[in-house]
Amino acid sequence: MMTKTTLNDGTPVFCLRKPEAKMLDHHVDGYLQNGISIDDNAIVFDVGANVGVFGIRAIQKAKNVNAYCFEPIPDIFSVLKKNAEVYGNGQIHVFEFGVSDKNSDASFTYFPNTPALSTLHPEQWENDPSAFSKAVKGTMKNPPEGMGWMRLIPSIFSGIIAYFLVRGRKRVDCKLVPLSEVIRNENIEQIDLLKIDCEGAEWAVLQGINDEDWMKIKSLVIEVHDIDGRLESVMELLNNRGFTKLHKESEVGLEDTGMFNIFALR
Repeated sequence: MMTKTTLNDGTPVFCLRKPEAKMLDHHVDGYLQNGISIDDNAIVFDVGANVGVFGIRAIQKAKNVNAYCFEPIPDIFSVLKKNAEVYGNGQIHVFEFGVSDKNSDASFTYFPNTPALSTLHPEQWENDPSAFSKAVKGTMKNPPEGMGWMRLIPSIFSGIIAYFLVRGRKRVDCKLVPLSEVIRNENIEQIDLLKIDCEGAEWAVLQGINDEDWMKIKSLVIEVHDIDGRLESVMELLNNRGFTKLHKESEVGLEDTGMFNIFALR
């Protein structure tokens, strides 16, 4: 159910889970480092926008920024749309579909208790049942600003918390569209920052960019789930596309989860 909360600096947002909204805001700081920035007049693409916290922060960072936000899960998209309408100042453009390598329909797993982890690829958690518990434990040890109380929870409870968060999962059918189709339909001439955080579908997103559109992209930050050598495959792809300034790192607390952020600049 949609609710409302206030981020640490007083910014109001609509959300589904108040702690999760602050967690998403914490991730924004993690994206905007290692040379990644948002400047005046920037065009930002947010693949895996969730409720739009990154979009809201993007338009706050500089003047005349436009954020294009993609979210396929209907319950989450309704909150994204509300944030765009109320706080977007006409600069947040929302799309109710996911981004992939081709036009298709797909079945997503939606976690109502932790919407941000809803995914097209639940097998990434199912194949390693302890991975989600590790992520919870890492977050408890290194909580976002304003959530220091999480350190008081004994880490032994991380498994129980993880079980609660993924309980009640639902299957929802969503539309997928290639990124190059969006670029064409929206007459996009340049993407200053492409942020991809789509819970395991990042390779398909990159495959949906046509050759002629790669030079329009000036920088990327991508969360990569390193399954079957995907981290190195993404790094190689970006290098071949002209991104010679590449940096990879795990967020503090998530070193044991196989999740990395890649920062890419030309």
